[in-house]
Amino acid sequence: MVTIKEITPTELAQKLHQHEQLFLLDVREPNEVAICAIAGATHIPMNLIPLYLDQIPDEVTIVIYCHHGNRSLNVANYLVENGFDSDDIYNLTGGIDAWASTVDKQMAKY
Repeated sequence: MVTIKEITPTELAQKLHQHEQLFLLDVREPNEVAICAIAGATHIPMNLIPLYLDQIPDEVTIVIYCHHGNRSLNVANYLVENGFDSDDIYNLTGGIDAWASTVDKQMAKY
């Protein structure tokens, strides 16, 4: 099995600040996204990923996140199993919960 690379909230914030080309993929449920989200993210709930694979670009770095990082890790593995390059896929360490604790401390937490 391939090891999915992790990216910390601080590293992600730096990349976003530098306007690096990233595809941010939020795999949480709609009720979770209603509470908080990272600006610019594309929302596709985890259970719908198989139906929307064609909407996920494969020529750009993909950063996947959920609440704490477990669902997003499963989605990252699924993408690799379906032909995406593991070198281009990152799981956000600690998910949006860690992002809210370290990068955007004004963000609502749940």
